[in-house]
Amino acid sequence: MIKIFESSESNVRSYCRNFTDVFNRAKGSILYSMDGKEYIDFFAGAGALNYGHNNDFIKEKVLAYLEEDGIMHGLDMYTKAKKEFMEKFWESIMKPRNLDYKLQFCGPTGTNAVEAALKLARKVKNRSNIFSFMGAFHGMSLGSLAATSNRESREGAGLSLLNVTFMPYPNSFMNEFDTIDYIERVLNDDHSGIDKPAAIIVETIQAEGGVIVAPIEWLQRLSNLCKKHDILLICDEVQVGCGRAGEFFSFERAGIVPDMVVLSKSIGGYGLPMSLLLIKPELDIWKPAEHNGTFRGNQLAFVAAQAALEYREKVDLDKRVKDNERFIEKFLKEEIASLNEFIEIRGCGMIWGIDVSRLGDASVAKQIATECYKRGLVIERAGRDDAVVKLLPPLTIERSILERGCEIIKESAEDVIKSTNKESYVSFSIS
Repeated sequence: MIKIFESSESNVRSYCRNFTDVFNRAKGSILYSMDGKEYIDFFAGAGALNYGHNNDFIKEKVLAYLEEDGIMHGLDMYTKAKKEFMEKFWESIMKPRNLDYKLQFCGPTGTNAVEAALKLARKVKNRSNIFSFMGAFHGMSLGSLAATSNRESREGAGLSLLNVTFMPYPNSFMNEFDTIDYIERVLNDDHSGIDKPAAIIVETIQAEGGVIVAPIEWLQRLSNLCKKHDILLICDEVQVGCGRAGEFFSFERAGIVPDMVVLSKSIGGYGLPMSLLLIKPELDIWKPAEHNGTFRGNQLAFVAAQAALEYREKVDLDKRVKDNERFIEKFLKEEIASLNEFIEIRGCGMIWGIDVSRLGDASVAKQIATECYKRGLVIERAGRDDAVVKLLPPLTIERSILERGCEIIKESAEDVIKSTNKESYVSFSIS
C-alpha cells in the first residue's frame, strides 16, 4: 500500500517513517487508517490541531463559507473573512490582556512569520545580529534556520548560517549556571567579540528542544535585560501558543509583554495554513509590500481561526487544559517517573516530556514511541538525541481517551525499560 510513497516521494519525508499506516480519516483525538486501525493521537499535527481533528463547531463555519462562495484567495486585500477574524482576535485575545499589537499576516507557516520578525527587528534596530538559545527551533528556511540550534537541521542548509549567536537556555545541563547573568556579561564586555543583537528570540517552552520550560523569573529577567539594552524581545509561540501552555499565550504566566509574537500552527483553527506576527505599533515601520507573499492571507484559515476563538470561549477551553494538566502531571510523575529514578518529567499545560536520556541508551525513547504505536498511540520524540517522549494531545481530548493514551505510554515504557541493561544507566543529563 505504501509502494507509491517509497518509489515517488522525496527522501525528505520523515513522520511516515515512524507512523507507517496509510491514514484516511480522523475525528477528535482519533486517527483511522485505511486498514481500519484506530490510533489515539498524542501528536496533534505537531501542535497544529489543538482543537482536534474535524472539530464540528469549526467545520460548520468552514463549510458554510465554502457554500456561500466566499473569497478563497485574497492576497492582503480587505475581505470580510479577514475583517471578522481581526475583530474577534482583538475582542477575545488582545483586549482582555491589555495588549496592543499590529497584525501582520505572513506566509502560510511558522517559519514565514519568524523570517518576518527577524527581518523587521534588524530593520528597526539597524543591527544584523540576533541572539537565540541552545535547544531552539524556529523553522527550516534560511533565516529561521540560522536561529535553530539542531546540528542536523543546520547541516541541511548547505551553507554557513550567519548573524545569530546562541546563548545558554536554563536547563538541567546548566545546573546552577545563571544564563541571564552570562548574557548580561556578554553585552557589557567590550571584548566579548559578540555584536549587540537587534533582538532576542525565545520559546518560553522549548518544544522541539525537549519540552524544557523556562522559569517565570528567568523570563522576567530576560524581558528586563532586553529593555535595559535596547534589544527587541521576540516570543515564538508557534507550537506552545493558542492555549497549549494553559493560557492563550505561553508568555502570559510570566506577566511579560514581548515586542513581537509569532503565531502559527493552531492559529489556523482547523489545521489550515496560517501564520501571524504581532508587532508593537511603534515597530511597524514596513514600507508597503516590503515583505509579502502570495499566500499571506489564507481566507479559509481566517474563517476557521475566528470559529476556533469562539469555540475556546464556548467550552471554556483554558479550564479544560488546566484540569487535564493536573491529571497528566500526576500520572507521569507517579506512574512513569517511578519506573526508574533516572527518568525526568517536564512540562506544563498540555505539552509534557518524558526524558529518558539518563538511562544510558539513546534508543530508549524511540523504542517507547515504537511500542506505543504498536499499541495504538501516535506519539513523537524531541530533544537532544531525540531522547524525550513528547505528549502533545489535542486540547479537546476526552478524559477517557487521555487516560487510555497515558496507560499505553506506561505499558510501553515498562516493557522497554525492563529490557534495558540497567548497568548502562548513567547519572548525567544533557537535556
